[in-house]
Amino acid sequence: MTIARTWGVALVGAEGQCVEVEADLSNQTPEFRIIGLPDKALAESVQRVHNACANSDVPLPRRRLTVNLSPASLPKQGSGFDVAIAVAALGTERRMDAASVASTVHVGELGLDGRLRPVPGVLPAVVAARRAGHRRVVVPHANGPEAALVEDVEVLPAANLAQVLAWHGADVEVPDDEPIGLADDEATAMERLDLAEVIGQPDAVEALIVAAAGGHHLLMCGPPGAGKTMLARRLPGILPELDDRAALLSASIRSLTGARVVELSRTPPFEAPHHSASVAALVGGGSRVLRPGAVARATEGVLFLDEAGEFQASALDALRQPLETGAITIHRSGTSAQYPAKFQLVLATNPCPCGDYGIRGGTCTCPPAAIRRYLGRLSGPLLDRMDIEMTLSRVSVAQRGAPESAVSTDSARERVAEARARAAQRLAGTSWRVNADVPGTWLREGPRAPAPAVRRPLDAALHRGALTLRGYDRVLRVAWSLADLDGRPHLTADHIGRALYLKKGLAL
Repeated sequence: MTIARTWGVALVGAEGQCVEVEADLSNQTPEFRIIGLPDKALAESVQRVHNACANSDVPLPRRRLTVNLSPASLPKQGSGFDVAIAVAALGTERRMDAASVASTVHVGELGLDGRLRPVPGVLPAVVAARRAGHRRVVVPHANGPEAALVEDVEVLPAANLAQVLAWHGADVEVPDDEPIGLADDEATAMERLDLAEVIGQPDAVEALIVAAAGGHHLLMCGPPGAGKTMLARRLPGILPELDDRAALLSASIRSLTGARVVELSRTPPFEAPHHSASVAALVGGGSRVLRPGAVARATEGVLFLDEAGEFQASALDALRQPLETGAITIHRSGTSAQYPAKFQLVLATNPCPCGDYGIRGGTCTCPPAAIRRYLGRLSGPLLDRMDIEMTLSRVSVAQRGAPESAVSTDSARERVAEARARAAQRLAGTSWRVNADVPGTWLREGPRAPAPAVRRPLDAALHRGALTLRGYDRVLRVAWSLADLDGRPHLTADHIGRALYLKKGLAL
């Protein structure tokens, strides 16, 4: 009996776990079986590996071959185990460097001709391999630049199976095959948008800067043409660049979706799903293979829902969990997956289906029942999780203003960076980075809690039912962002009043 071992990676959500792939060759009726909770795509690896080996002139042994994926209790899915299974199976009979095989992680799908096909999720797989202590990873040639983004790991991009076997010391002839490339060969760069292009909405621009400074969620309500979409699309440009951890996490999520990843983008991601998107498209899921949704792809960036009143109410309510916890857990029969979902939510909606309700000079033709039904899509619990609620109006001729008076993206980004630096200094010694992360108990009872005289208007709003306790805490977070933008070390009544106005339009 001969046994060979190597390693693969099982992806569960955004996390990967190294899986030991061990092959056993025994003198019984010829058969090739894979055990260890494989899914349908992984079970079909038997035929792919058999044909790939035969067409690479390294046929599998004609005896009983059993491949076990350990730990056996962990569900495994996808075709990314093909290369590891082939190497382990051939290692039971063919002369190779056993130490090299046993210390290398193999990720990739095999074509019937023996070439390696790219697979999604290579970046989180290599991250998992490094975390488990492995320092050598074989990946498909097309996934080489993506895997090379992980430091302290030797990446071997292979074009075909024979090349992998030769690296392990096997005496095989390596054909000069053309590597299989990715379908998406061109990386798209985000268009640079300047905040100075937004004119006639100074209050909305200032609210956007406050939202960026504290990582706050923002709701904009106004008629078509008021500039809601323009403002939302310029939010990523005034956010600070992603650090190494955030950039790697964002790139890992893109990798799981099958997108081409060739560099760690420092620009916060921006996701804007259409209002016809289903719950699964928004939060993630799938019938067979779990895939990250828009909330996961927006991690460390912005999730923009334009025409929020047109989204399904169930889809909007599904945002409650990620807004509170910063993660989304998807449960399916026999498995579950968790994805990060730490994003800034920006909602834009019209006041009614036609957009003219309550607008000066507008003529609304919507019946009252239609207006109530339209606005009812945004449930009370969802609105309570919004930090800033802005009402926009159309820009008039008198409001167009001179271009030199507009706030540019560069100046706004500088203000946001300074405000976040003050917040980081104030929150030093804690696990929180921005004001939106700070829990309410620390805001109300911590060392920087406002004096009773300062928070009196906020207490009054809570007493008369204009705010919930969650809304109370969110007003405090916005007030601290206003204080950081003003360069003040303590909250004042003015900061509380401005935060109340941004939340509910409430005056002192």
